[in-house]
Amino acid sequence: MKEKLVNGMQIFARAIIIPVLFLPIVGIIIALSSILENKIIVRNASWLINVGTYIASGLWPIMNNLGILFCVGIAMGIAKNRKAEAALLAVMSYLIFLGANNEWLTLIGKLVKPNSVSGLYGTGQTVILGFQVVDMGVFLGIILGILVAVIHNQFSDKEFPGAFAFYGNTKLVLLVLVPILLVLGVVLSYIWPVVAMGISGLTGFINASGYVGVFLYGFLNRVLIPTGLHHLIWVPFEYSNIGGILKVAGKTYFGAYNIFLAQLSDPSIKVFDSSAKYLQFGMVKMFGLIGVALAFYKTAKPEKKAALKSILLPAVATSVLVGITEPLEFTFLFVSLPLWLVYSAFDGIFQTIVVALGVRTYSAGGLIYFLTYNLPAGISRTRWPITIGVGLVELVSFFFLFTFLIRKWNLKTPGREDNEVKLHTKKDYKDKVSSSHKQKVSAAKTNSSDLASVIVEALGGKTNIETVDNCFSRLRVKIKEADEVDEAALKTTGALGVIKNGNNIQVIYGPKVNGVRNAVDKYLNV
Repeated sequence: MKEKLVNGMQIFARAIIIPVLFLPIVGIIIALSSILENKIIVRNASWLINVGTYIASGLWPIMNNLGILFCVGIAMGIAKNRKAEAALLAVMSYLIFLGANNEWLTLIGKLVKPNSVSGLYGTGQTVILGFQVVDMGVFLGIILGILVAVIHNQFSDKEFPGAFAFYGNTKLVLLVLVPILLVLGVVLSYIWPVVAMGISGLTGFINASGYVGVFLYGFLNRVLIPTGLHHLIWVPFEYSNIGGILKVAGKTYFGAYNIFLAQLSDPSIKVFDSSAKYLQFGMVKMFGLIGVALAFYKTAKPEKKAALKSILLPAVATSVLVGITEPLEFTFLFVSLPLWLVYSAFDGIFQTIVVALGVRTYSAGGLIYFLTYNLPAGISRTRWPITIGVGLVELVSFFFLFTFLIRKWNLKTPGREDNEVKLHTKKDYKDKVSSSHKQKVSAAKTNSSDLASVIVEALGGKTNIETVDNCFSRLRVKIKEADEVDEAALKTTGALGVIKNGNNIQVIYGPKVNGVRNAVDKYLNV
């Protein structure tokens, strides 16, 4: 039962990140457009202000309709086959629910009349794609996306004989979904207000827990990275009402990230909302891991320092600039569990410190994101210099902490290994692949320069692979037989690490994962 639950969480975590991958691009363009909308910066040049407003108006519909994006992304991510059709079914299901829920609220006389001042704010209802419905935020998309995927996986391969053949496959999925969606349109009208009270209570509890809550949020965001479930921590806080609700310039925004973006272009806001406390989990990416890398270099064996430098420099640059930490974290993640726990706790502590000092920055990514979001916002509204000051203290603290623990516990961190460690490339595959894998892979495949073929064979071959996805740094693969996976062979392809959770395999490639995913998809004829 436990394995089944963990497996389900892994599948969901893999699916929910699909739409999230695109949102940083949307957000950074909105942030840049806010520079043009800032009258102080552009000196009241109305045409530049209009350009900024125009650009932002094209992107905000995405951030304001995250529900349908999550619905489509999750349905595609969980669907085992016919993913394009699953996405189309998700869109249709979303529209069916909106129409049904709106009509039911009308029939029972529960459709709220918008207030001339506040609109539907605080009524528990909202307008989505022209339909006034129960306000479920992104949770509507999440629920419907899961529903569509489950029904799709169950019925998309069903065939009917003779004249009824037309109603098989994905048409059958739609036939099954329609009555379920119509019932949900009624049921959620009564259930969701109760759930919303629960979410409100949870939010209140987190806020009431003060700095303890901030610490736990930061700690869990880091400590769960090996499981790949850390997305389930920060995504709800960034994009749903769990992370905050705020009305800006007459519009209501949900989630810490959306609230931050909305405030960027509103000069009347003197200090950004406290929901920004959920956006501080990138400090360790810009500062803490530099200290970790310096500690590795300091404690390394003299003869290994030159080679270690060539490994650490690109890994640190990746973390600092774009906020992808796995290339560096996976050099010590499995060396010592206590070290990982201390690392995660320290990260939570420093997040708590900046929140206690009143910081309101966007610090969830790397330095590029930090500068793009916070410089246009201004010092007085975000207090971003405090983040830099505390970050430098964090850098020094991590250096001394890791140096002390590595020596005290005699940890075999990078540069301290007993045996010579060599970074392998795909041309080393023939010599370095494990003997068990040599028995499985033909000589033609073993000698192949095609990286994708090596990866697929190391995962047990084409027939062992069910689905392939990726997040910011990991190739996420659902397989049939975990025993068929050869971790040693995968590491020869440039993988920084391999995590196995039942039949869910995560292969860590860092920033180049998109290219790896494309190559694997092409090889699998996806």
